[in-house]
Amino acid sequence: QVQLVESGGGLVQAGGSLRLSCAASVSTFSLYVMGWYRQAPGKQRELVATVSSGGSTNYADSVKGRFTISRDNAKNTVYLQMNSLKPEDTAVYYCKASNFAGVYWGQGTQVTVSS
Repeated sequence: QVQLVESGGGLVQAGGSLRLSCAASVSTFSLYVMGWYRQAPGKQRELVATVSSGGSTNYADSVKGRFTISRDNAKNTVYLQMNSLKPEDTAVYYCKASNFAGVYWGQGTQVTVSS
């Protein structure tokens, strides 16, 4: 069973920063592709960033240059450093883990950016 627990969300002013964490309860964390997705009210869930088991990253165009995804395999944790936050970044942010066997989601953490 894979468990993902997000933390670090909150309320910040535009231009501020937050760091989200996703702690994974798995025995082979390094084998998973990890990602962050977000969903705003009335919107589709969208990809924010992913990091592969080999460390390759990709980002949505809307967050390039502002967000950084990273992973610490020793801690079974993936991070999303969010800088220069905009009101448009307001959403519930979800952690995702995937490997050959399946796809797993966390419960989400709320990020609210005020103007």
